[in-house]
Amino acid sequence: QHIFLSSMIRKFKSAGTLTDPGAVYDLADAATKALTVDDGLDTVKKLIGLASDVNKVPTKRMTFTTMQTAADPADDNRVVVGPGAKTLFATIADDQSLTTGSGGKSAAASATKKATTPSVPAAQIAVTVENGTAVTGRASAIATALTDQGFSSGTTTANAPSPSATTTLTYGDGQKGEAQTVAKALGLSGSHLKQGTGTGLTLVIGGDWASGTTFPGGSAGTADTKTAVSNAHASTADQAKACAKVSPYKTVTLNGVSMTPSEAYAEARNKPDSDS
Repeated sequence: QHIFLSSMIRKFKSAGTLTDPGAVYDLADAATKALTVDDGLDTVKKLIGLASDVNKVPTKRMTFTTMQTAADPADDNRVVVGPGAKTLFATIADDQSLTTGSGGKSAAASATKKATTPSVPAAQIAVTVENGTAVTGRASAIATALTDQGFSSGTTTANAPSPSATTTLTYGDGQKGEAQTVAKALGLSGSHLKQGTGTGLTLVIGGDWASGTTFPGGSAGTADTKTAVSNAHASTADQAKACAKVSPYKTVTLNGVSMTPSEAYAEARNKPDSDS
C-alpha cells in the first residue's frame, strides 16, 4: 500500500493532476461515489481542498507508516497491537511531523496552522476545571495555575461526574484555538483535546495527572520521531525505487492449505510469472 500510494501521488503531482480543477473535481466526484470516507472528507468540496493541501507538500515530507504489531501469543498466524503503536498515534494526534527528526512542523505547516487557528488572548479564556481523580484539591490547583498565567478569572472548579483515568480538554465548536492555548500553558498534547457538542472549555483532570500543575512529560516538548516510527515500516512518497516486502504470515490459501506467499509461489511452479 505504501508503494502504491507513493507512486500514485508522484504520478498526480508530475502530471499536474492536482493543479487541474477539472481533473481534481472528477477524481473527488468519483471518490465520493466509490469510497466510504471519514465525515471530514465526505463531500466533493472537502476532497478538492485535501487535494490542494496535498499538492503543497513535497513528496519527501509525506510519510506512510504501518501500525506497529507484535505476534499474538495465542496464535502464531495472527498479530496484536504492538508496544510502539501508542506513541505513533499520539504523535499523529499531536499534529507532529513523522518526517523531521525532531517531530517539529515544517515552516509551511506552522504558517498554515497560524493562519487557520485564530489566537485568543488568555485573559479571554475561561475554563471549567473538573477533578476526576481521588486527590482532593486537584481542580483548584490547576485552576489557580491557569489564572496565575493570566487566564480569565471566570475559570471555575468542580468535581467530575465520575472518576477519569485520563485527562481530557473538551472544547465547543469554533473554540479549538482557545483549547490549544490552554493545552500549551499546561503542557498537554493534542491527544488530550476533544471537540464536544456543547460550548466552553472543560478540563477533566484524570488519574494520569495526580500531582503538579504541568502535565507529566509535558515540558519535554515534541516527541522523538524515531521512536514514533520505530518498527512502523515508515517510508516517504519520494522513494521511487522501494520494493515491497513479502509477508511472513500465512495469508494465502492454496488447495485448501494455508501458507505464506513465498510458500505459495514455490508450490505454483507451473504458473508463469507476470510481466509486471
